[in-house]
Amino acid sequence: MIVLVLNCGSSSAKFAVIDAVTGRELVSGVAQRVGSAQATLDFKVDGRKESRLLHGAGHERALRAVVELLDELGVAGEIAGVGHRVVHGGAKFSGSMPITPAVVAKIEECIPLGPLHNPANLLGIRIAQELFPALPQVAVFDTAFHQTMPSRAYLYAVPYEWFAKHEVRRYGFHGTSHRYVSQQAVKQLGLDPEDHAVVTAHLGNGCSLAAVRNGASMDTTMGLTPVDGVVMGTRSGNIDPSIIAHMKKALHCTADHVMDELNRNSGLLGISGLSNDMRTLQEAAANGHERAALAIDKFCYSVAKAAAGMFVSLGRVDALVFTGGIGENAVDVRARIVELLGFAGFALDAHANAFHGKALRGRITRTTSPMAAVIATNEELMIAMDTAEIAGAHAHAHPHGHADAPPDAAADAEPPAAERRAFA
Repeated sequence: MIVLVLNCGSSSAKFAVIDAVTGRELVSGVAQRVGSAQATLDFKVDGRKESRLLHGAGHERALRAVVELLDELGVAGEIAGVGHRVVHGGAKFSGSMPITPAVVAKIEECIPLGPLHNPANLLGIRIAQELFPALPQVAVFDTAFHQTMPSRAYLYAVPYEWFAKHEVRRYGFHGTSHRYVSQQAVKQLGLDPEDHAVVTAHLGNGCSLAAVRNGASMDTTMGLTPVDGVVMGTRSGNIDPSIIAHMKKALHCTADHVMDELNRNSGLLGISGLSNDMRTLQEAAANGHERAALAIDKFCYSVAKAAAGMFVSLGRVDALVFTGGIGENAVDVRARIVELLGFAGFALDAHANAFHGKALRGRITRTTSPMAAVIATNEELMIAMDTAEIAGAHAHAHPHGHADAPPDAAADAEPPAAERRAFA
């Protein structure tokens, strides 16, 4: 089944057309700087990259340009379903869902929890429904995988009414990545599918770790929002909450301004004063930039410390898996993190690590118990697989459609296997 995967952000719209059975990517790309005079449609097909000007196009025009491109390439007619990345599903969704009016309403209810992401995700859904009215559309949530966390992991020690009335709790993100990588780890590293304990470290501009026991998330580092957890590119990670009140007074500003600083000007960028890009910082550190070196040191310490905390959630650890832009590519960062975790039995194989574990099915340690490994994430494929499974299940159940069925009937129906697969 050929699936169009969409990920709409506030100023961009990423897309990929994927064969959900073989994993083959027919075309992928991104509409960047949407709404500005510099808007472009950048795409990759048959190994070549191209770019087209969109001249100030908003999201709707940008997505129409994507559809025109797919028509031009002859793949639009093959698409059998559309899968949407939705960042925040709160506690309302424990798996991927066919998009119905009821599901849209629940995503809207989660806007206060994901004010930066959910409105853009919803816009992408609305436009895609207009452009592909006959195709099944599926929402795949960043937060769904972590709905298996026990209450001791997801509750904050705040007045319980905050949780009961205002949904204040740990949700976690990058769930699609953590689910894909943990499943691949079981296959590639020869772990027992019925009894495994894996820590997945998704390290990029945004970073989070997850403790995965037998396919289910037991804990994760991101919280109510993606600013919590480990040090990231521009996000602070966890801090003393009193810092917000302290800096509000010190800077004579609003709490919103402090939060904006914690989201956009902290992390690697904040410490280094130079960049949020790990490659830039490594080059600067090698040339004697002290704060760049400090930022890298803090990052590695933060991740290693969080990983050790994940071991507690699991009771043991079979593997630590690195993924994401930094996790898959930053050899020295992985080495430092593994060395900091030497007390837990990890022993780095420097040669294997230098080549990203490619000779050992991802493994970068001398030991196999526990082991560290590098496994490339593929969130788009995971979204395509869920979409294909859900769309296929609904097509099989309703081969001729049910125009008289209530529009929100699917919202409370038994979830398809793709939803339950997160806990398998």
